[in-house]
Amino acid sequence: MDLLDLLHDTMSSPWVYLALFAIAVLDGFFPVVPSETAVITAGVFAASGTPYLPAVIVVAAAGALVGDHVSYAIGRGGGARLLGRLPADGRRSRAIDRARRGIATRGGLILTVARYVPGGRTAVTLTMGAVRFPRRRFLAFDALAAGSWGLYSALVGYVGGLAFEQDPLRGLLLGLGLALTVTVVVEVVRWLRNRRRATPDTEAFSAEAVSRPADAR
Repeated sequence: MDLLDLLHDTMSSPWVYLALFAIAVLDGFFPVVPSETAVITAGVFAASGTPYLPAVIVVAAAGALVGDHVSYAIGRGGGARLLGRLPADGRRSRAIDRARRGIATRGGLILTVARYVPGGRTAVTLTMGAVRFPRRRFLAFDALAAGSWGLYSALVGYVGGLAFEQDPLRGLLLGLGLALTVTVVVEVVRWLRNRRRATPDTEAFSAEAVSRPADAR
């Protein structure tokens, strides 16, 4: 049995939905599990009718939601105790304070964008738990983030499957390529935004240094 036959048998099994759910849950707090690849693969084969695309989307999103809440709970338990031990005037404590303010004002956006950044999903959910981000707000934002991720991942694979109906492996490669492209675009946008934010701070510091009297330097 070759790889294509193995994938076909796996994706045509009714157990595939349970497998997708479990993988998405584990990926929430154990990020080496390739949940996005699994959902994209299911989307590719869904183009031929099996598995059922709406079910793939719902199961993937539900698994991601549960996994994120496990990560949040881990951060809220051990993470909160760890943060409480940091010196109040330490550098890490100040960094956590900045992170807490950022999450408080842009929590939903941060949580959604982090899902498309390698390793970002777990880091953000752990931090949200550690800084005790309100659980109800976390649930609301994460439901949106998990739903969008499940829809996106399955449809990316589905597009690849439609493009190569007679060659699912090529469809899978196309789907993974599209997902990688989106990840790269997100990373580039984040890098540009961070650079733009850092530039005014640098300019302000330089202006202050220049205007400072010579005897004060």
